[in-house]
Amino acid sequence: MEKFFGSALSNGYSPEAERYALEHPIKPDRGSVMGRVALESRAIHIPDVLVDPEYTLMGYQKAFGYRTILGVPLLREGAAIGVFALTRDEVNPFTDKQIELVATFADQAVIAIENARLLSELRESLEQQTATSEVLSVISSSPGELEPVFQAMLENATRICEAELSLLWRAEGDGFRPVALCGVPPELAGMRQPDQIFHFDPETPLGRLAQTKQLIHVADVRTEPAYVKGLQPLKEFVDVFGARTTLLVPMLKDNVLVGIIGIWRTEVRPFAEKRAELRRPSRHRHRKRAAAQRIAPAHH
Repeated sequence: MEKFFGSALSNGYSPEAERYALEHPIKPDRGSVMGRVALESRAIHIPDVLVDPEYTLMGYQKAFGYRTILGVPLLREGAAIGVFALTRDEVNPFTDKQIELVATFADQAVIAIENARLLSELRESLEQQTATSEVLSVISSSPGELEPVFQAMLENATRICEAELSLLWRAEGDGFRPVALCGVPPELAGMRQPDQIFHFDPETPLGRLAQTKQLIHVADVRTEPAYVKGLQPLKEFVDVFGARTTLLVPMLKDNVLVGIIGIWRTEVRPFAEKRAELRRPSRHRHRKRAAAQRIAPAHH
């Protein structure tokens, strides 16, 4: 996959130049300093871009007005994850000491990025542990009752995934019955009837999951052929209730589909892979589920 560099932070440039950078991401090729830094994972110094035979990023040069440019990589495990770029409006090469100083700043930036990443992962892990603890608490306090367990699972999944709408269906016969709702408008809440069974059209995302038993992630439901064709109730769910980005996760037991968790955002904002993985069973969660079953066996 082709990668591009965009401006994350700048200082000393005009708003017009910053806007140009946002609208024109840079390819990792030898036509720019940042491209060369990305390819070679080392500092690149061009005393005068107008006489450099490989430099082709003239749109940037005109927008920013620089002549001398220095690019220093932000390295993690030997690979460039970003670039510090410094420019001068006149031909005035950077000294070795200045380049060394910028390299030190780049190292500090990588440490800050890594710390932020680790903090984010820790926060996600704590969120998951808290959610698991809450579900186990409901299981232990509601022996033999599935409805409060499903509701707790769904509410935690919706919160962790930063979504607005969610439903949980249980497979019954050749259809599915909604057993838990979260964030669903009153108009839809009425669909949760004890004897109401839904059969999903195979052209819809829910229907595809029912057939394939595979996780379904749709960045924008309005691009789905079923929506374009106007299939109901999918079109109503999108147009009336605002469902856009969709994550559908199968609930499997011995490779048999026993239920579906559906989570929706009301804006086009795809779910991160880690968020989707939080909804998948893992060996760790299998052990916790087994422990929960020993506490309170479910009645089917």
